Amino acid sequence: MTKITSVLNELIEISNDGDKGFRQAAEDAKNPELKALLLRRASDCASGAAQLRQQVSALGGKPEEGGTAGGAVHRGWVSLKAAVAGRTDLAILEECERGEDVAKARYQDALKQDLPAEILALVQTQYEGVVRNHDQIRDLRDRMRATS
Repeated sequence: MTKITSVLNELIEISNDGDKGFRQAAEDAKNPELKALLLRRASDCASGAAQLRQQVSALGGKPEEGGTAGGAVHRGWVSLKAAVAGRTDLAILEECERGEDVAKARYQDALKQDLPAEILALVQTQYEGVVRNHDQIRDLRDRMRATS
């Protein structure tokens, strides 16, 4: 069970980092539609983390409560605030997409682990959400690039 809770706790950290990153991006975004989108993505990340915490607890483990500074660096979110300070909505979207690229990779790694069927199904569903988030951010970024 330790291996399973370790995999889930890593996904909790990436979800928490995504929540924080999207919320920071929403604060810095100028376009109201973009702000709303980023807040929805933050909420999705927070919801995913809560589901994962429930699984870790059910397995008798101690769920992660936050992301770590070291983990955030590796996940691409720590640079978000510095990257977007005084920058455009396009720059915000580019940084969010980089964060989602890292999240996709972490979920892909988790899906390669030997997980019980019900946990694998949860991780797969969350991975599909990460891919949707990524693609939505990428498509919006492409539209912004085309109009700038």
